[in-house]
Amino acid sequence: MLELMHQADGAGLAAPQVGLSWRMFVTRGDDHQPDRVFINPKLTALQGELLLREEGCLSVPGIQVDIRRPASATISAQDRDAQSFILAGDELPARIWQHECDHLDGVLIIDRMAPIDRIANRKLLKELEASAAEG
Repeated sequence: MLELMHQADGAGLAAPQVGLSWRMFVTRGDDHQPDRVFINPKLTALQGELLLREEGCLSVPGIQVDIRRPASATISAQDRDAQSFILAGDELPARIWQHECDHLDGVLIIDRMAPIDRIANRKLLKELEASAAEG
């Protein structure tokens, strides 16, 4: 999954996005943090101001919409060695964790987009739907 995430240039990737029914996602590291695996993650605290920021998703390519999410989050999970850990993060890490946990619960950004965004992206959504139906 880490390799797939990097190939797609994603910030994260959830198991359901690649056809796996696991409660697991991965996130891309940076200069300060390594790539990370989250197994059975639980968001234990969502706090702070609700921030409106643009999000994209590998499951719905080409769609970028503003999504409102809490500014900070705490997450508990297990790593690939089954070691439990807890992380707290603000802004981008918190947003990525919330986005990927949404995938584990069957929620996409199209489910969270504002009605005006749904109208603005109607054509692209129909094209994606038709493409998925074709296989």
